[in-house]
Amino acid sequence: MKTSFWPGLVAALLVLRLPLPATEGQSAKPNIIVILADDMGFSDLGCFGGEINTPNLDRLAAGGLRFVGFYNTSRCCPSRASLLTGLYAHQAGVGNMTKDDGLPGYQGRLNESCVTMGEVLQEAGYFTAMVGKWHVGGDKFLVTPWERGFTHSLCAKTGGFYFGKRGEGAGPLWLDGRNLSSDSPELPPNWYTTDLFTDYGIKYINRAITERKPFFLYLAHTAPHWPLQVPSEDVAKYRGKYRAGWDQLRRRRYERQVAQGIIDASWSLPLRPQEGSGTPEIAAWNSLSDQEQDRFDQIMAVYAAVVDRLDQSVGRLVAELEKQRVLENTLILFLSDNGGSAEGGPMGKLEGKAAPGAPQSQVWAGGSWALLQNTPYRYSKAFVHEGGVSAPLIAHWPQGIKRAGALCRDQTHIIDLMATCVEVAGARYPATFHGKKILPLEGKSLVPAFSGGTVAHEALFWEHNGKCAILEGGNWCGWWARLGSCMI
Repeated sequence: MKTSFWPGLVAALLVLRLPLPATEGQSAKPNIIVILADDMGFSDLGCFGGEINTPNLDRLAAGGLRFVGFYNTSRCCPSRASLLTGLYAHQAGVGNMTKDDGLPGYQGRLNESCVTMGEVLQEAGYFTAMVGKWHVGGDKFLVTPWERGFTHSLCAKTGGFYFGKRGEGAGPLWLDGRNLSSDSPELPPNWYTTDLFTDYGIKYINRAITERKPFFLYLAHTAPHWPLQVPSEDVAKYRGKYRAGWDQLRRRRYERQVAQGIIDASWSLPLRPQEGSGTPEIAAWNSLSDQEQDRFDQIMAVYAAVVDRLDQSVGRLVAELEKQRVLENTLILFLSDNGGSAEGGPMGKLEGKAAPGAPQSQVWAGGSWALLQNTPYRYSKAFVHEGGVSAPLIAHWPQGIKRAGALCRDQTHIIDLMATCVEVAGARYPATFHGKKILPLEGKSLVPAFSGGTVAHEALFWEHNGKCAILEGGNWCGWWARLGSCMI
């Protein structure tokens, strides 16, 4: 009896220690999560030289791969269109924002010549979910995630924090195509946007696991886009830490980037914009009064808190993946849609009777702090200089990335994410979809870089609001389409 009991007990204990059984599809196919930040600068994360506390994203970078030559389109709507379709934004119909300009590349919404990641991965057997800011459906929300391949979604037409009556600049939420009020019983009480989006992302992951399917989650945060709003306890952690000012803090970020190998030590840090430089002049920090410095410290403390809270949410998401024992075979891609924003001008905004960062307040980081956020580059969001189009990209996939902690310097682009997901999922990118001819992919898969290979683009292209650039063979060429003057 003893000889039959103990082997059986040991076998049972070993079974209990193993991951829960998956479907044939899930065991063969990796899960995929794309996390998109909104208006976050190239150097805001600790793993890209920043001083903001981002331990969870830094941990993903240490266990994964950092792309330090990765580009977006310089603005929110076009970047989302390119990310979702693998095409240049103009090909997908979103060359500018959501207004229909009556031109094929500027319809303001995804057209029928493209397919989304959701549509492609849904066809490959994936559970598909989208949470957060959509912003590729046109002013009238004519294109929705539930119509473009996402079986489940909690989305906002555009952006904003504390939706509905609790915030500024925000619209209603849609849950699986149903309009929700801000006080809907399907939403938790006193919810905060970043936390809510992550909570629903976790719900959808768990539902996919219950259904025994591989999952694709597109988690498009509104953080850290203005108006910057965040719980006060997060702001308190940073109050006073930005009294050193943008001149000194920018130099420190630059030095950390050199030490981390993100940039070459031969690169010089560009001068602070002066009068006549083409962008509004930014004052020397030491020229400001104590009152002005304190005001700017408040503004950047709120911005840093928003990024910190975003990092906390990533930590909760990763903890759930670990709990469900699916982290090892989940590809996580984290990036920003454009550089830090100079909107609000050099002074930024600090308005409202409420405490800065509270619902109804208006806090915009502005151009002076964008100079810090986009270190070591010039210019900011909406420009096709590197300060506008450079994004921090982190790829984490324990089973698929063979050089954890490494840097990839290949010149890569947000159009590459579709091709990457297609290859990772073993999916098929279609030539036609629902009877419509689909444009061929412009992007290239990043998968070769996961094991030390290269991703080679012959050239990359940008156009936004008449500002144009080409990157070919490591050389930039740029111009104002309307003025014809050199800009890079």
